[in-house]
Amino acid sequence: MSESVLTLTPQLLAGTPDDLRSGSRPVLVLGPSLGTSVSVLWGPSLAHLEDRFTVIGWDLPGHGEAEPFTERFEIDDIADAVESLVADLHTAHGLPNDLPVYAAGVSIAGTVSLMLSLRPSTRFTRLVALCTAAKIGDPQMWAERAELVSSAGTPTMVEGSAKRWFAPGFMAKHPAVVTSLLDSLQHTDRHSYAQACRALGRYDLTTELDGIARPLLVISGAEDPVAPPSAVQDIADTGLATTAVLDGVAHQAPAEAPEATAGLLKEFLHD
Repeated sequence: MSESVLTLTPQLLAGTPDDLRSGSRPVLVLGPSLGTSVSVLWGPSLAHLEDRFTVIGWDLPGHGEAEPFTERFEIDDIADAVESLVADLHTAHGLPNDLPVYAAGVSIAGTVSLMLSLRPSTRFTRLVALCTAAKIGDPQMWAERAELVSSAGTPTMVEGSAKRWFAPGFMAKHPAVVTSLLDSLQHTDRHSYAQACRALGRYDLTTELDGIARPLLVISGAEDPVAPPSAVQDIADTGLATTAVLDGVAHQAPAEAPEATAGLLKEFLHD
């Protein structure tokens, strides 16, 4: 854990403050992948989620609507900030104590879901991790990317990200979705992005998976070169975790397959 205090600002993506106060629908807290805005990444899926959930989003530091945060932080710090976000919603809107609250995140936000699933006392009763794994890449790779982005900026990531993020043929069929996501990457604060890379380089839950304490769904893209389905077999072997694979999807499931992604979430998230 770092000594810096990382905070996240909630974004009401679907529903109203009255829905939060009344507890008329469960709350679903969504997180983005590295280099994206939560509203852009999850936007295509909202039409398939808003009938079931009040949806709250959060952005990584320096991403989307979030202010930069250039001090060192860990994935555990982001998990703490997500917990605090929900606690603040409870204080501000009086969420009923028995209202189900769920979390789903992509890539780095998926690591946050995995981290939260290890906490027996978390407010989240069920969690979903998409396009992620208990360990992603290696520390040297993340350190090199952090140094490159710190010096040259996030536009240096656009070409490589376009190749990793989307399944073959998706860019030609859905140029507007691709452009929006890559635009959010270009406008991400370079130093915040670099700190997120360094946090991923230090992240490794491979020896802690036996401690999963909450029902967990891990969704992989069949075409994902970053976190392929084979990368989550260790999670699948634990008692409370289940896995699913989306065909024709790479690393940005909510944008690539919004209806199928939402369908898996709606099937799994119930109490």
